[in-house]
Amino acid sequence: MTVLAAAAPAPAAEPSCYSRLTNEWFCLDYVRDRREEILDATSQHLLITVLAVALGVALAVPLALLARRLPRLESSVLGLSTGLYTVPSIALFPLLVPFTGLTMTTVVIGLALYALTVLVRAFLEGLRSVPDDVRESARGLGYGAGRLLLRVEMPLALPVVMAGLRVATVSTVALTTVGSLVSYGGLGNLIRDGVTTNFRAELLTAAVLCVVIAFVLDALIVLAERLLTPWTRAGRTTRTGRAAA
Repeated sequence: MTVLAAAAPAPAAEPSCYSRLTNEWFCLDYVRDRREEILDATSQHLLITVLAVALGVALAVPLALLARRLPRLESSVLGLSTGLYTVPSIALFPLLVPFTGLTMTTVVIGLALYALTVLVRAFLEGLRSVPDDVRESARGLGYGAGRLLLRVEMPLALPVVMAGLRVATVSTVALTTVGSLVSYGGLGNLIRDGVTTNFRAELLTAAVLCVVIAFVLDALIVLAERLLTPWTRAGRTTRTGRAAA
Protein backbone atom coordinates (compact mmCIF):
# COMPACT_ATOMS: atom_id res chain seq x y z
CA MET A 1 0.00 0.00 0.00
CA THR A 2 1.47 3.29 -1.10
CA VAL A 3 1.31 6.04 1.41
CA LEU A 4 1.12 9.51 -0.13
CA ALA A 5 2.98 12.09 1.83
CA ALA A 6 0.92 15.12 2.72
CA ALA A 7 1.87 18.08 0.64
CA ALA A 8 3.70 20.72 2.60
CA PRO A 9 1.78 23.96 2.83
CA ALA A 10 3.11 26.71 0.56
CA PRO A 11 4.80 29.53 2.42
CA ALA A 12 2.57 32.55 2.82
CA ALA A 13 3.48 35.43 0.56
CA GLU A 14 4.81 38.45 2.38
CA PRO A 15 2.48 41.45 2.24
CA SER A 16 3.55 44.25 -0.07
CA CYS A 17 4.98 47.38 1.46
CA TYR A 18 1.78 49.29 0.69
CA SER A 19 -0.66 46.74 2.09
CA ARG A 20 -2.85 47.66 5.04
CA LEU A 21 -0.62 45.55 7.27
CA THR A 22 2.55 47.51 6.54
CA ASN A 23 1.52 50.81 4.88
CA GLU A 24 5.05 52.15 4.49
CA TRP A 25 5.89 55.64 3.26
CA PHE A 26 8.62 54.54 0.84
CA CYS A 27 7.34 51.75 -1.38
CA LEU A 28 8.67 50.92 -4.84
CA ASP A 29 6.10 48.14 -5.16
CA TYR A 30 3.37 50.77 -5.19
CA VAL A 31 5.16 52.74 -7.94
CA ARG A 32 5.55 49.60 -10.07
CA ASP A 33 2.05 48.25 -9.52
CA ARG A 34 0.26 51.58 -9.98
CA ARG A 35 2.57 52.98 -12.65
CA GLU A 36 -0.17 53.68 -15.18
CA GLU A 37 -2.33 55.48 -12.63
CA ILE A 38 0.64 57.60 -11.49
CA LEU A 39 1.61 58.49 -15.07
CA ASP A 40 -1.96 59.51 -15.90
CA ALA A 41 -2.15 61.76 -12.83
CA THR A 42 1.27 63.27 -13.57
CA SER A 43 0.36 63.96 -17.20
CA GLN A 44 -2.90 65.59 -16.19
CA HIS A 45 -1.12 67.71 -13.56
CA LEU A 46 1.48 68.89 -16.06
CA LEU A 47 -1.12 69.64 -18.75
CA ILE A 48 -3.32 71.69 -16.39
CA THR A 49 -0.31 73.66 -15.14
CA VAL A 50 0.98 74.51 -18.62
CA LEU A 51 -2.47 75.48 -19.94
CA ALA A 52 -3.23 77.62 -16.90
CA VAL A 53 0.08 79.52 -17.09
CA ALA A 54 -0.30 80.00 -20.85
CA LEU A 55 -3.82 81.38 -20.39
CA GLY A 56 -2.57 83.57 -17.56
CA VAL A 57 0.12 85.05 -19.82
CA ALA A 58 -2.42 85.64 -22.60
CA LEU A 59 -4.62 87.59 -20.16
CA ALA A 60 -1.79 89.39 -18.34
CA VAL A 61 -0.17 90.96 -21.42
CA PRO A 62 -3.18 93.05 -22.56
CA LEU A 63 -3.98 93.99 -18.96
CA ALA A 64 -0.41 95.20 -18.38
CA LEU A 65 -0.43 97.16 -21.65
CA LEU A 66 -3.77 98.72 -20.71
CA ALA A 67 -2.45 99.74 -17.30
CA ARG A 68 0.63 101.31 -18.89
CA ARG A 69 -1.28 103.14 -21.58
CA LEU A 70 -3.93 104.45 -19.17
CA PRO A 71 -2.14 105.17 -15.86
CA ARG A 72 -5.41 106.07 -14.16
CA LEU A 73 -6.52 102.45 -14.60
CA GLU A 74 -3.30 100.93 -13.24
CA SER A 75 -4.46 100.74 -9.63
CA SER A 76 -7.76 99.19 -10.73
CA VAL A 77 -6.04 96.56 -12.90
CA LEU A 78 -3.54 95.65 -10.20
CA GLY A 79 -6.25 95.68 -7.54
CA LEU A 80 -8.44 93.35 -9.59
CA SER A 81 -5.66 90.90 -10.39
CA THR A 82 -4.52 90.87 -6.76
CA GLY A 83 -8.04 90.61 -5.40
CA LEU A 84 -8.71 87.45 -7.40
CA TYR A 85 -6.00 85.66 -5.41
CA THR A 86 -7.89 86.34 -2.18
CA VAL A 87 -10.89 84.30 -3.39
CA PRO A 88 -10.55 80.77 -1.92
CA SER A 89 -10.38 78.02 -4.50
CA ILE A 90 -13.13 76.17 -2.66
CA ALA A 91 -15.38 79.11 -3.63
CA LEU A 92 -13.90 80.05 -7.01
CA PHE A 93 -14.17 76.63 -8.65
CA PRO A 94 -17.86 76.12 -7.74
CA LEU A 95 -18.57 79.62 -9.13
CA LEU A 96 -17.13 78.53 -12.48
CA VAL A 97 -18.84 75.13 -12.58
CA PRO A 98 -22.24 76.46 -13.87
CA PHE A 99 -20.42 77.89 -16.91
CA THR A 100 -17.71 75.29 -17.55
CA GLY A 101 -19.04 72.17 -15.83
CA LEU A 102 -17.03 69.62 -13.89
CA THR A 103 -14.23 69.69 -16.44
CA MET A 104 -10.56 70.48 -16.70
CA THR A 105 -11.52 73.87 -18.13
CA THR A 106 -12.83 74.92 -14.72
CA VAL A 107 -9.46 74.28 -13.10
CA VAL A 108 -7.46 75.87 -15.92
CA ILE A 109 -9.49 79.10 -15.83
CA GLY A 110 -9.39 79.30 -12.05
CA LEU A 111 -5.61 78.81 -11.91
CA ALA A 112 -5.06 81.30 -14.73
CA LEU A 113 -6.96 83.93 -12.75
CA TYR A 114 -4.78 83.23 -9.72
CA ALA A 115 -1.63 83.55 -11.84
CA LEU A 116 -2.64 87.08 -12.89
CA THR A 117 -1.61 88.33 -9.45
CA VAL A 118 2.04 87.76 -10.31
CA LEU A 119 2.01 87.96 -14.10
CA VAL A 120 0.31 91.35 -14.56
CA ARG A 121 2.72 93.02 -12.15
CA ALA A 122 5.70 91.22 -13.72
CA PHE A 123 4.83 92.41 -17.24
CA LEU A 124 4.15 95.94 -16.02
CA GLU A 125 7.39 96.17 -14.06
CA GLY A 126 9.30 94.61 -16.94
CA LEU A 127 8.08 97.27 -19.36
CA ARG A 128 8.94 99.97 -16.84
CA SER A 129 12.49 98.66 -16.57
CA VAL A 130 13.21 99.60 -20.20
CA PRO A 131 15.28 102.83 -20.18
CA ASP A 132 13.58 105.89 -21.68
CA ASP A 133 16.62 106.74 -23.80
CA VAL A 134 16.35 103.32 -25.47
CA ARG A 135 12.74 104.06 -26.41
CA GLU A 136 13.68 107.49 -27.74
CA SER A 137 16.49 106.01 -29.82
CA ALA A 138 14.12 103.41 -31.30
CA ARG A 139 11.55 106.08 -32.15
CA GLY A 140 14.31 108.12 -33.78
CA LEU A 141 15.05 105.11 -35.99
CA GLY A 142 11.44 105.06 -37.17
CA TYR A 143 10.01 102.36 -34.88
CA GLY A 144 6.24 102.51 -34.52
CA ALA A 145 4.38 101.57 -31.34
CA GLY A 146 3.89 97.93 -32.29
CA ARG A 147 7.41 97.40 -33.56
CA LEU A 148 8.85 99.22 -30.54
CA LEU A 149 6.95 96.90 -28.20
CA LEU A 150 7.85 93.65 -29.95
CA ARG A 151 11.42 94.40 -31.04
CA VAL A 152 12.70 96.59 -28.21
CA GLU A 153 10.57 96.73 -25.07
CA MET A 154 9.52 93.10 -24.69
CA PRO A 155 13.03 91.65 -25.22
CA LEU A 156 14.49 94.07 -22.66
CA ALA A 157 11.65 93.33 -20.24
CA LEU A 158 12.19 89.57 -20.44
CA PRO A 159 14.44 89.18 -17.35
CA VAL A 160 11.79 90.73 -15.10
CA VAL A 161 8.95 88.93 -16.89
CA MET A 162 10.71 85.57 -16.63
CA ALA A 163 11.24 86.05 -12.90
CA GLY A 164 7.51 86.57 -12.49
CA LEU A 165 6.75 83.63 -14.78
CA ARG A 166 8.87 81.35 -12.60
CA VAL A 167 6.94 82.35 -9.47
CA ALA A 168 3.59 81.98 -11.23
CA THR A 169 4.49 78.55 -12.64
CA VAL A 170 5.73 77.08 -9.37
CA SER A 171 2.69 78.38 -7.47
CA THR A 172 0.40 76.97 -10.17
CA VAL A 173 1.99 73.53 -9.79
CA ALA A 174 1.03 73.64 -6.12
CA LEU A 175 -2.46 75.07 -6.71
CA THR A 176 -3.26 72.47 -9.37
CA THR A 177 -3.69 69.93 -6.57
CA VAL A 178 -6.74 71.90 -5.40
CA GLY A 179 -8.42 70.91 -8.67
CA SER A 180 -9.26 67.64 -6.93
CA LEU A 181 -12.34 69.52 -5.70
CA VAL A 182 -13.81 68.95 -9.16
CA SER A 183 -11.90 65.69 -9.79
CA TYR A 184 -9.33 67.34 -12.06
CA GLY A 185 -6.39 67.87 -9.75
CA GLY A 186 -3.78 65.66 -11.36
CA LEU A 187 -1.55 64.46 -8.56
CA GLY A 188 -3.89 66.25 -6.17
CA ASN A 189 -6.40 63.43 -6.73
CA LEU A 190 -3.84 60.96 -5.40
CA ILE A 191 -2.94 63.24 -2.50
CA ARG A 192 -6.60 63.60 -1.53
CA ASP A 193 -7.11 59.84 -1.71
CA GLY A 194 -3.90 59.22 0.26
CA VAL A 195 -5.01 61.56 3.03
CA THR A 196 -8.56 60.19 3.13
CA THR A 197 -7.51 56.53 3.30
CA ASN A 198 -4.19 57.02 5.13
CA PHE A 199 -2.43 55.53 2.10
CA ARG A 200 1.12 56.62 2.87
CA ALA A 201 2.89 55.44 -0.28
CA GLU A 202 0.32 57.11 -2.52
CA LEU A 203 0.47 60.38 -0.57
CA LEU A 204 4.27 60.59 -0.51
CA THR A 205 4.72 59.58 -4.16
CA ALA A 206 2.26 62.21 -5.38
CA ALA A 207 3.82 64.91 -3.19
CA VAL A 208 7.34 64.13 -4.40
CA LEU A 209 6.20 64.19 -8.03
CA CYS A 210 4.66 67.65 -7.49
CA VAL A 211 8.02 68.91 -6.27
CA VAL A 212 9.78 67.30 -9.24
CA ILE A 213 7.39 68.94 -11.71
CA ALA A 214 7.98 72.33 -10.08
CA PHE A 215 11.77 71.95 -10.29
CA VAL A 216 11.69 70.77 -13.91
CA LEU A 217 9.40 73.56 -15.12
CA ASP A 218 11.44 76.17 -13.23
CA ALA A 219 14.65 74.85 -14.81
CA LEU A 220 13.08 74.97 -18.28
CA ILE A 221 12.05 78.60 -17.78
CA VAL A 222 15.57 79.51 -16.62
CA LEU A 223 17.01 77.78 -19.70
CA ALA A 224 14.55 79.59 -21.98
CA GLU A 225 15.50 82.92 -20.40
CA ARG A 226 19.19 82.30 -21.05
CA LEU A 227 18.49 81.40 -24.66
CA LEU A 228 16.26 84.42 -25.23
CA THR A 229 18.46 86.97 -23.46
CA PRO A 230 22.08 86.22 -24.46
CA TRP A 231 23.08 89.85 -23.83
CA THR A 232 22.56 89.40 -20.08
CA ARG A 233 25.20 86.65 -20.01
CA ALA A 234 27.59 88.85 -21.98
CA GLY A 235 27.07 91.65 -19.49
CA ARG A 236 27.76 89.37 -16.53
CA THR A 237 30.89 88.01 -18.22
CA THR A 238 32.19 91.53 -18.86
CA ARG A 239 31.61 92.58 -15.25
CA THR A 240 33.30 89.43 -13.97
CA GLY A 241 36.32 90.02 -16.20
CA ARG A 242 36.66 93.60 -15.00
CA ALA A 243 36.39 92.52 -11.37
CA ALA A 244 39.09 89.88 -11.89
CA ALA A 245 41.38 92.45 -13.53
